[in-house]
Amino acid sequence: MPTRFSKAHGALTLAALAAFSTLAACSSAPPPQKYQQEMFDTGVSQYSRNLNASAGDACEAARRTLLNQGYVTTVPHPDSIVGTKDFQSDGDKHVQVEFHVVCVPGEETSDTSIVYANAVQNGFALKKSDTSATVGLSIIGSISMPIRSNSDEMVKVSSETIQSDKFYDRFFEFVERYLPKVVKKADPVPAAAITSTAIPGAAPAAPSAPAASSAPAKASIPALADDSKTPALIPAAASAASATPAATPPASP
Repeated sequence: MPTRFSKAHGALTLAALAAFSTLAACSSAPPPQKYQQEMFDTGVSQYSRNLNASAGDACEAARRTLLNQGYVTTVPHPDSIVGTKDFQSDGDKHVQVEFHVVCVPGEETSDTSIVYANAVQNGFALKKSDTSATVGLSIIGSISMPIRSNSDEMVKVSSETIQSDKFYDRFFEFVERYLPKVVKKADPVPAAAITSTAIPGAAPAAPSAPAASSAPAKASIPALADDSKTPALIPAAASAASATPAATPPASP
């Protein structure tokens, strides 16, 4: 019995040592680097959005979004914006979010744009440093006195790109909310009635008279009632004959 127990105890010990060595090997493996997680896939990215507005209008809407949320923007460019916002977590730690926005024209039509957003969270910590100096006083003697001074300053201790999908979704939703206020749509020009005003003192033009007919009027000739009788005079000739005085016969000698 003692022999069997010692053999079983030895097997368990060896198994425990093997498991411990495996765990030690796994724990000693270095973690993967951050750049190894960059896949550069062509899918939907949380850092960009397509908007139905020009690049200038999209950047203006993004600038108003950052200002509305308390960000301090630098001098804006037509196609880029930089804004910062500070947070104080406690007395010795400080966090700053630095927001970068770039607007480029769209790929489909002229009135579209692509907005790229990137936010970086920078961490700062309060660093205290002591400085000392020695001063010799020759009047009293060679006596040295240590002089200490403390100086506190914020030192940058971390920097990381914010990768939260919800963070960028809220930003782009606010940008799209501002776009209708930024985009200036031209109002249609109302059609005006055309009116004419007469010039004072000008006489109205007289209507043109119809052209007179140059062809002479044709007189109707009545048919003869009987060949033996004298035909009736034509109305035009009769009027001429009545107008001519009758000739008087000459006097006899």
